[in-house]
Amino acid sequence: IMTTSADEGQFLNMLLKLINAKNTMEIGVYTGYSLLATALAIPEDGKILAMDINKENYELGLPVIEKAGVAHKIDFREGPALPVLDQMIEDEKNHGSFDFIFVDADKDNYINYHKRLIDLVKVGGLIGYDNTLWNGSVVAPPDAPLRKYVRYYRDFVLELNKALAADPRIEICMLPVGYGITLCRRIK
Repeated sequence: IMTTSADEGQFLNMLLKLINAKNTMEIGVYTGYSLLATALAIPEDGKILAMDINKENYELGLPVIEKAGVAHKIDFREGPALPVLDQMIEDEKNHGSFDFIFVDADKDNYINYHKRLIDLVKVGGLIGYDNTLWNGSVVAPPDAPLRKYVRYYRDFVLELNKALAADPRIEICMLPVGYGITLCRRIK
């Protein structure tokens, strides 16, 4: 239930090739399917800063990443992403240094990620937020019967969607791939 769908993996792979992404970041790795799609798309000397709170899940998918010959592109960091992002923002050389950032992590922190990531992605670069349609719940009536976790995170996803739509530093495109992905192209 938590893994990136096959169509989304293919989409990300093609998108990264189209924008010639080289320096990327992924927040929320799980077992690494989207990470693999990214690693296969970027050039041999490309890099992915990959962060997740659970290294054991990442290690489940690592043999596939190694077999594909792309493990050298990945800098995996275990733990919460926000402190790492805060540290990165302190160093001006990191500002505007990422071509692509993919977020598929704790939905209650998506807004907090965006506040930091907008400084780290280059003008013309992309940030992709996964699950922005959140099982279709974002358009469900307030009294719709929803799973407990879907209902809990729905408000956070709705808050993110509203914030992204109102952010003048980006232009967005929401796609019904997987459980919804919103692409944010930084324009300012």
